[in-house]
Amino acid sequence: MLRILAFVLVFAQTAGRPIPATDVKSADIQATLKRVMVNQNIAVADTPLRTVDAGGHNVGIGVVYRPKGAKGGSASHDKVSEVYQVLEGSATLVTGGTIVNPQRRTSSQEEVTQINGPGVSGTSIEGGVSRRISKGDMAIIPAGTPHWFSEIQETITYTVVRVDPSRVVTLK
Repeated sequence: MLRILAFVLVFAQTAGRPIPATDVKSADIQATLKRVMVNQNIAVADTPLRTVDAGGHNVGIGVVYRPKGAKGGSASHDKVSEVYQVLEGSATLVTGGTIVNPQRRTSSQEEVTQINGPGVSGTSIEGGVSRRISKGDMAIIPAGTPHWFSEIQETITYTVVRVDPSRVVTLK
């Protein structure tokens, strides 16, 4: 009986402990950007740095690089919300509206398992709200909201925080 009581007390003490914080250092972000910028022929590089259990949901941190003039597609993520913070450059971001030529992503795609979960990709967006974002700006894109960079005025790099309440993206 005493052993059971001791186990319950230990379990109760550890169950309420906070989850340790995770740091993503500026040096890691900059090193990742340097690695992806070597390949100047890419349309977009979305590189996850960390995805951690944040106590009931996952949170991921990534770095995105889009060279000037790049043509990327539109997207909507079923379960994952994103927060962008522009580090350098500027672009026109469109949110809302309707995805043109929508294609459901397959569950085995790396984009689904490692980056932003299940969702739809397309070629552009009809309608929606268009705005220019630049260095220092942030954008919050809720899960299910179509989004698309319709024009990259100058090479843009940004960090992205991905909130994953359904834990669909693999921990890293």
